Amino acid sequence: MNTVLVLEENSKGIHAAMTQGGDQQLEFLLANTISSTVDALGGQAVDTVLVHLPVSGSSAGEVLAAIIETGSKAPIILYEPEGTVRRSVELTRQGAFQHIAHAVKPGDLREVVLQAVRHRSANVISTGSQPRDWRATLVGSSSAMQEVTEIIELVGNRRSTVLITGETGTGKEVVARALHMASNRSASRMVAVNCAALPDHLLEAELFGHTRGAFTGAVNARVGLFEQAHRSTIFLDEIGEMPLPLQAKLLRVLQERELQRIGSSEPISIDVRVIAASNTNLLEAVASRRFREDLYYRLNVVALRMPSLRERPSDIPELAVHFLDKIAEHEPAWRKTLSPQALEHLARYAWPGNVRQLEHALESAVALSGARTVLYPGDFDLPAEVRAAEIGPLSNLDVPETGINFEELIAGIERRLLERALAKSGGNKARAASMLQMKRTTLISKFKSLEVCA
Repeated sequence: MNTVLVLEENSKGIHAAMTQGGDQQLEFLLANTISSTVDALGGQAVDTVLVHLPVSGSSAGEVLAAIIETGSKAPIILYEPEGTVRRSVELTRQGAFQHIAHAVKPGDLREVVLQAVRHRSANVISTGSQPRDWRATLVGSSSAMQEVTEIIELVGNRRSTVLITGETGTGKEVVARALHMASNRSASRMVAVNCAALPDHLLEAELFGHTRGAFTGAVNARVGLFEQAHRSTIFLDEIGEMPLPLQAKLLRVLQERELQRIGSSEPISIDVRVIAASNTNLLEAVASRRFREDLYYRLNVVALRMPSLRERPSDIPELAVHFLDKIAEHEPAWRKTLSPQALEHLARYAWPGNVRQLEHALESAVALSGARTVLYPGDFDLPAEVRAAEIGPLSNLDVPETGINFEELIAGIERRLLERALAKSGGNKARAASMLQMKRTTLISKFKSLEVCA
C-alpha cells in the first residue's frame, strides 16, 4: 500500500469520493489545515501529497512552500477545480509535481496520484546502489543492434524527439522504453498509445483530454495522455495512422509545448518527451499527402531505424534463449532448451514477422512439445509458403533445351543480391554482410570480383 496525504478542508470532498468502495493500492491520510499537514509529514512516511485548493488564509504558493519546507520528498499535487491554467507553470517551477486547474472525476485524479506514486518509487530505486540498466532490455550483440545501442547512449538523456522506424515486430516499443529508461525522466512511467487502435474522435480525447460537456457523453472532465505524461515520456506508436486534423494539433504540442483540451480555449503547458514510431514509409505518406511534411520533420529530430531480424541473424540464438527464459519465468515447469538442429533451423528462416514472430514460434513450440525438455526442428510449424518465398523466383528456374551459361547466371544472381543488400543497408557494408550472413571481407572481395559498384 502507498500512503497519500490529502489536505482539504471539506471532509466530504475529493478524499471521500476517491476512497469510496475502498482502494487496494492507496492508503489515505486526511489533514484539514496546513499545520496538521506539516505534522503528518514529520511523523509518518508519505508517498504523495494531494492538496485540494483553496485552503483558507493561504495562497496555493504559500501552501506549496510550507510543504516543501518540511523536507519531504513526496511529490505534491495541487488540485484546484476553480483555478487558472496560467498559474500552473509558475507552481510547477516552484516545485509542484502537477497543478490541475480544472475539475476532474475522482478516477482521473486517482490516476494522477498513482503516477506521482510511481514517480516517487522509481526515484527511490534510481538513487540506490543498483540503478536499472536499460541495456538489459535490448537483446542482441550484432553490429546492427550495437548501432541502436549507441544512438540510445547519445540521445537517451536528452529531450530530443525520436522517430523509430522499422518493420512490424522488430521491437520498436522495446527500444522506446529503453530510451525512456536511459533518460532523466525514467522515474516516471512512460505513457504509450497506439494511434491505429482508436477511432479518430476517441484518439483526440485520449491524447488531449476534454472538458465537461465538450461533446455528447462527456459528463466529466478528463485528463489526456499528454498531461499524464507530464515530466515523463509519451510513446506514439503507428504515428502514420494518425488522421490529418489531429496531426495539426500534435504539431502545435511539439512546437509550443502546450495543448488545449477539447471544449476549452485555455492553453496547458506540458513538459513531455515525445517518441514516435512507424512501420510505414512516412516520406511516401508525405508525398501522397497522408502525412504532414512539417510534422514529419518535427518528429524526425533523431532518426532510429530498427533492423529486421533478417539483418541480424547472428542475434537469433540470444533472442531464442531470452524468450525461452521469459517463458520459464512464468511457467518454471516448462523450461526447455533448443537442440543444435533446431537452432540451425531457426537461423535459416527469413522471419517476415521479425522478433515478434520468433517469440510466438517459441511459445507455440514449448506449448506443443509436451513433456520433452529439448526442442527439435519439427516442433516449429513455420509457414511453408514463406519458406518458398525466401528464394522467390529462383524456385521457378529451369534448364532450357538449348542450354544455359551457368557461370554467367550465378554471377548475375550474386551481383543482384549484393546490390540489393547494399541498397537495403543504406550503403553500410557491415550491415549488408550481416544480411547475407557472410564476413565483411568476403563481401568486399565479391564486390571486386563481380564489379559491383560499392
